[in-house]
Amino acid sequence: MKSIDVCVSPDLMHLYPVDGKSVVVVDILRATSSMVTAFAHGVKSIYPVAKLDDCRAMKSKGYLIAGEREGEKVADFDLGNSPFEYMAPELRGKQIALTTTNGTQAIAKSLGATEIIIGAFLNLSAVADHLINSNNDILVVCAGWKGKVNLEDTVFAGALVDKLSGKFTPACDAPLAAKHLYTSAKTDLIGFLNESSHVKRLNKLNIHDDMKFCCTIDEYRVVPVLVNGHLAVKD
Repeated sequence: MKSIDVCVSPDLMHLYPVDGKSVVVVDILRATSSMVTAFAHGVKSIYPVAKLDDCRAMKSKGYLIAGEREGEKVADFDLGNSPFEYMAPELRGKQIALTTTNGTQAIAKSLGATEIIIGAFLNLSAVADHLINSNNDILVVCAGWKGKVNLEDTVFAGALVDKLSGKFTPACDAPLAAKHLYTSAKTDLIGFLNESSHVKRLNKLNIHDDMKFCCTIDEYRVVPVLVNGHLAVKD
């Protein structure tokens, strides 16, 4: 049986070979939730980059540039990191270059995998269905916060492990721990995450609606996949 594993922080990626695996990158609050939302509303592609200056350089190539640091929109960028920004009709068909504090860093550390896909509660079932139809072992990479473990990404990992129970076997204890965490959270996801460090961080920015929306399960069916450095929707 194929296996599923969970890396709770990108700083632990040296322990997780990605060759031959399907990697699911997750940054619930808010990078991967924003990416999924963007594709659901017709964005053509997203170019994830780790550094601010690399993102700025894409402006001259016709890209909209989007990014945040410390949870706040970069001042001279077109877009920030709220999923609601990516619902705008004028973004349909556009190409976006995106950099975030944690999410795009996690993507960069996952390069070399057989495939890299973007996961969020918003597309949980679509991601699970995609993985069931693949022939690869799975690694869920939680973006965390500056190398530290965060609650919301690990809970998502547990939700995905739960969805795939019986079809994938846990590679070690990390998937089991994540699944138990999700079992504790699933009846009141928002309430469970309210005490998390990043929710508290975002609450200081008065973006409560973002948090609630990012905890919505199965809002969309899109599965963004990294192809030649760009994220696009899997046909």
